[in-house]
Amino acid sequence: MSAQTISREGTPGPETPIWTRAHRMLTSRGASALALVIALVWTVPTLGLFVSSFRPKSDIKTTGWWEFFAHPSVTLDNYTEVLVGSSASNNLINYFLNSVLITVVGATLPMILSLFAAYAFCVMRWKGRDAVFTVVFALQIVPIQMTLVPLLKMFVSSGMTKAMPFMTVWIAHTVFALPLATFLMHNFMSEIPGEVIEAAKMDGATHGVIFTRIVLPLMKPALASFFIFQFLWVWNDLLVSLTFAGGTARTAPLTVRLADLAGSYGEDWNLLTAGAFVSIIVPVVVFLLLQRFFVRGMMAGSVKS
Repeated sequence: MSAQTISREGTPGPETPIWTRAHRMLTSRGASALALVIALVWTVPTLGLFVSSFRPKSDIKTTGWWEFFAHPSVTLDNYTEVLVGSSASNNLINYFLNSVLITVVGATLPMILSLFAAYAFCVMRWKGRDAVFTVVFALQIVPIQMTLVPLLKMFVSSGMTKAMPFMTVWIAHTVFALPLATFLMHNFMSEIPGEVIEAAKMDGATHGVIFTRIVLPLMKPALASFFIFQFLWVWNDLLVSLTFAGGTARTAPLTVRLADLAGSYGEDWNLLTAGAFVSIIVPVVVFLLLQRFFVRGMMAGSVKS
């Protein structure tokens, strides 16, 4: 009996859908216990890094971080050195401010542009709309590494790398993020009932009114989820920033400096642990402020195509 199963009473019953069985499996006690174990294993290295950031340099070099619990020794010298240290090369303040500037614009600009693009693909009717959206969607598979050198050559030939160094990083992050951003915004916007938009058009509403008063308020979960996603990506990025912003304190973000903070032979690993947790502060704050929108927005972008 392929299409039916026998119920407890002995009568045929409908076969349980595969997504229902998958939901039960993923929400079972065993799955929850496995998820908890994975979370703990994933957190242990972070805990070790956090403990090491408060240990003296001599202790870090001679003993493991777990020795802290047997012989606790706490110091703030590591954080003092990386934040306001006498050595300009270790001072992370300028790099931290550069990261904030690069990340805020690098996350906001593609979010705004993709919102307009999604509106054009979902609400407006024009020839070749589906074909263009297919091309935009397909651009997600293009590796970033393939475009770094051509894009950098274009920036160098135009003089942007010297005149507007931050602009090159903003453009690069925007270009790389737009395909995914447009796809997510399109999928979320397509869930808005078409009757609502058609009724607004019949009442004489222009595209500007429909966009600002109907579409934009309903897009808050999608905007917040993409902003978190893009913010974390840009904040933790090293490849794009190193390529377009260089390694100087004038334009380089925090990740570029963190890559060199431990020294040539790892002799300053204590500074790297403190610097790593300084870099974590802003992403954690952003995620906590916008987390209530994150799951809803990401699910809307992954279910409907």
